Amino acid sequence: MTIQIVEKSGEGLSRVYGVTVPMADLQQKLNAKITELQPQMNLKGFRPGKVPAAHVKRMYGKSLMGEIIEQTVSEGQTQALTESKIRPAGNPDIKVESDIEQVLAGASDLAFELAVEVMPDFEPISVEAVELTRPVYMIAEADITSQLDEIAAQNRTYNDKDGAAEDGDMVVADFLGRIDEVAFEGGAAEDAEIIIGSNRFIPGFEEQLIGAKVGETVTVNVTFPEAYGAAELAGKAAVFDVTVKAVRAPEAGGADESFATRIGFENLDKLKDAIRNQLAQQYAGASRYKAKRALLDVLDAAHDFPLPPRMVAGEFDVIWRQVEAEKESGDLSPEDAGKSDEQLRAEYLKIAERRVRLGLVLAEIGQRHNVQVTDQEMNGALAAEARRYPGQEKEIYEFFRRNAQAAAQLRAPIYEEKVVDLILARAKVTNLPVSKEALFAEDEMPEGYGEPLAETMEPVDAAPVDTEAKPKAKAKTKAKAVGDVPVEPAELQVDAPSMEEAAKPKKPRAKAKKAEVSETGESE
Repeated sequence: MTIQIVEKSGEGLSRVYGVTVPMADLQQKLNAKITELQPQMNLKGFRPGKVPAAHVKRMYGKSLMGEIIEQTVSEGQTQALTESKIRPAGNPDIKVESDIEQVLAGASDLAFELAVEVMPDFEPISVEAVELTRPVYMIAEADITSQLDEIAAQNRTYNDKDGAAEDGDMVVADFLGRIDEVAFEGGAAEDAEIIIGSNRFIPGFEEQLIGAKVGETVTVNVTFPEAYGAAELAGKAAVFDVTVKAVRAPEAGGADESFATRIGFENLDKLKDAIRNQLAQQYAGASRYKAKRALLDVLDAAHDFPLPPRMVAGEFDVIWRQVEAEKESGDLSPEDAGKSDEQLRAEYLKIAERRVRLGLVLAEIGQRHNVQVTDQEMNGALAAEARRYPGQEKEIYEFFRRNAQAAAQLRAPIYEEKVVDLILARAKVTNLPVSKEALFAEDEMPEGYGEPLAETMEPVDAAPVDTEAKPKAKAKTKAKAVGDVPVEPAELQVDAPSMEEAAKPKKPRAKAKKAEVSETGESE
């Protein structure tokens, strides 16, 4: 088949190609299709396989030609992009210029326009020329001791006692909270385990249980903090009716040999080794996180090239949908709440441009250094994703195997991390010893940090995007719990705190029986 391709315009990163397929070639393809189908046809009035070609064409010519046109447009698109030797920055727009009825009837050539944006041509910075400072923190013995004490507190045993509750005791209770005499969502629990002095509950809640005895109902008056995560509760006074079902005193003893064996370790030294290893991983992760942020800033500052407009627009649309959803739900950050839509659009457009730019830069560096995502890495990511949907694992596997775009979104963050690791391994990185507090401090973050987006990744094979770039400069505080969801001792594998929580003082955890308890109430 003859496919004629002409470049009609080429301005900036935009290209428009005219594609024409002669009518005779389409008819030739139609006749070949009819000849292929004839032996298989069984129509009333004709012997099997003996239906005349003219009859087949009269009966099915238009539908067969429709299939041929669809296939031809796809072939023309592929040929145009291949011959022009361009890298498209997204799927082309196709506009059929012929009268399609005339083409279906075999009376006209097929002509269509192919409008596409191309990837910018730029020279990425040499990874060896990148200079960074990476904050690092060395584990101190005090860190291990502190974590050990925390684990002991989390796994402390409480025994029933007679008499009134004291500071440090656990009170097992049912409670119901009301605001203006109306019960509120998440303000009730059954068999909640409240440790007096743990500071896990709203300020003043635990202290009012001192002196309580089994069988008593204590009225607890509290005020939710002004900065409370649930806006509908922040700053409001609440009254809780707390029915005490048990009072338990902590069992004496700390983190010793018997404690270590009780939670599954060979001895206390093995427990300390496990703590040391997990803290090392935690500190290394925090250090890498900040080094990556610094790297992305360096890459952003080092590159200035035209960006594909539709790619930026697609990225902006994703961001703006999130902004509008936050506005509708009342979750817009205070910093953004006072700005007009025009101001917000201008700011978030810059974020979109940064994300696209960084995605293209990381993709180019990865391609030049032959960074690949292995099947094993993809299978691991797929397994992790499937585990998020218990009971639906098979459906999740099938979804990603059938959906190339979804699989690409799964691949993108893996690819990105590998490119970042490659750059950090070859760049001039200077380690800067800092305090633990400095390592985990929430530095002022540039606009545009957060989740990976497939729009930037999709045009380039496995190209990454800025995983540090979400449409909010600051993370919002989530609503805390009246009684935290528990971490059972059997599940506690000496877990080091997350990067976000590591700088905060740890608190003993107590069990909560109902899901609602984890929605509201714990002090910030």
